[in-house]
Amino acid sequence: MNRRNFNKTLGMSALMLGLGGISEVSSWGLSQRPEVAITIDDFNWNKAVRLDPDQRNQALLEALRSHGNLKAALFVTCKFADNEKGKKLLTDWDRAGHLIGNHSYSHMELNSSKVTAEEFTADIEKCDEKIKSFPQFQKSFRFPYLKEGDSAAKRDAVRNYLKAKGYRIGHVTIDASDWAVDNRLTARLTKNPAADVTPYRDFYLSHMWERSLYYDELARKVLGRPVKHAILMHHNLLNALFLGDLLDMFQNKGWKLIDAANAFKDPVFAATPNIVPAGESIIWALAKETGKFDKLLRYPAED
Repeated sequence: MNRRNFNKTLGMSALMLGLGGISEVSSWGLSQRPEVAITIDDFNWNKAVRLDPDQRNQALLEALRSHGNLKAALFVTCKFADNEKGKKLLTDWDRAGHLIGNHSYSHMELNSSKVTAEEFTADIEKCDEKIKSFPQFQKSFRFPYLKEGDSAAKRDAVRNYLKAKGYRIGHVTIDASDWAVDNRLTARLTKNPAADVTPYRDFYLSHMWERSLYYDELARKVLGRPVKHAILMHHNLLNALFLGDLLDMFQNKGWKLIDAANAFKDPVFAATPNIVPAGESIIWALAKETGKFDKLLRYPAED
């Protein structure tokens, strides 16, 4: 899907869901001002398009620091931290006070028929061994691809393992596809390092805002209340270049930026929806569990 059609799809979907007319927090009143925390997945720093790994890492950290010293959650795929360079870059996040969580060692997809619960939990354990010594590490686990099991047996086996090990699930409330935009941006800059990146920035901000509105409205419909949001993002060039713009956008539109540890205190993050296949945004999963909102649900998160 090209950028123009993708943007049209997003706009039409928002309109169909009754969200197209919502642009500012004033629609709900100051007492229900939306709150959002930044959560960053993968820690895949092994690319050097436009910015080298150190520059990318520092750009992300500086964007957070310059917005009230905001504390994010970094969910680490530990194969990227299992070397001296990765440890050094991860130490920068730890020293800055950001929450460090487990995203498995190998980034397996639990919904794959080729991955057993035993293999998956062993991969979680392997990651735990690599990052548990970091002072900011917390026993919070985010499923790769947000996939939590293609059967009830597999889902429950991993949930029981996490509970026994003292882990909580690091859900997201706002699912988004920054990774897809980053793939296009990186390909463009690889072909032409001098290319104008402004269109990618504009589309990224539009996409993230539309996703935020969608999930905020869905949360209010499903739960009857606002939630403290955790938005899904990735350690990539796109966010290194434009995370500061994204944070500005949220603030300019009336959303409150909060630390990830604060967001995870919301009771919604302790929910265990009884659906199969399991996973996706916790808001999406809770909506699916009720059976009342299927006409509002978009799956996958994007075409």
